[in-house]
Amino acid sequence: MFASDEARGSSEVYETLAIAVANSGDLLEFIGTLPAEKRQPNLFLAAVRHVCGIAGNADDLRRFVRGFGAQIREVMLSHRTQTNEPARCAALLPLLAQLRPPLALLEVGASAGLCLLPDHYGYDYGNARLDPTVPGDAGAPVFPCNVSGAVPIPKSIPRIAWRAGLDLHPLDVRSDHDMAWLETLVWPGQNERAARLHAAINVARRDPPKVVSGDLLTDLARLAAAAPEDATLVVFHTAVLGYVLPRSARERFAAAVKKIGAEWISNEAPGVFPSIDERAPPSPARGRFLLARNGTPVAWTGPHGQSLDWFGPT
Repeated sequence: MFASDEARGSSEVYETLAIAVANSGDLLEFIGTLPAEKRQPNLFLAAVRHVCGIAGNADDLRRFVRGFGAQIREVMLSHRTQTNEPARCAALLPLLAQLRPPLALLEVGASAGLCLLPDHYGYDYGNARLDPTVPGDAGAPVFPCNVSGAVPIPKSIPRIAWRAGLDLHPLDVRSDHDMAWLETLVWPGQNERAARLHAAINVARRDPPKVVSGDLLTDLARLAAAAPEDATLVVFHTAVLGYVLPRSARERFAAAVKKIGAEWISNEAPGVFPSIDERAPPSPARGRFLLARNGTPVAWTGPHGQSLDWFGPT
């Protein structure tokens, strides 16, 4: 599934290696020795790359695991797939711009907090381009996003008065070790994406966003209480709630967001919130995320913010 639904068309190397894992008893046996929550294709391939470099083929992959299995296992146990893809801001921005400014952004599953800085980046939607609104952001990345449908592309980036992130294990943008892991999570062959991530890290290091350690199921209200009362509070997340189990826990989170009176923006894979999925048209392609505002679906998005297929109101 990972090879066909996620890696195909995104990383030829990872597609080849994922197929190799599926057809190799030795590799499957190695992965099977890990806790269930750690048996993630992206985590395994990133750990191999972190320890040994990029495996060029199936033989390399098996050789790496035979020779460095203990080190690969340690990385998988101590690290997480905290992919912090700032380009997802390109998919979030049209919804953020529809809200009354100034905004107070609260991201759950924030990793290093790169998605808390949408006003620090530029955006290229093909027929419209927006530049960063924060002075001094020379070298800021510009995220390309292919759009279809009546996307409400904003004329400007909304003002953000406050921002904070919540994560079980936050990453520190000032840590070379943490940022090396983030860059390892970018798939082989995605050189432009890697360059934009590196630029976003440099931007964030000038004024690191606040990301605190906490559980989105128990610590949301406490952090939200710190937001200024005169700002529109926005709780958002992308590719996070799929890791929250069981489904009833996700529903408790959604209820908690409603209880604190925040705007809720979710950008998750189908199946995370079935009640949202059932109101959306079929996805235009496999591997897309579903973008929703307050539980109402509005668009299908590329998992790395590279596309936005709008079907919601404008």
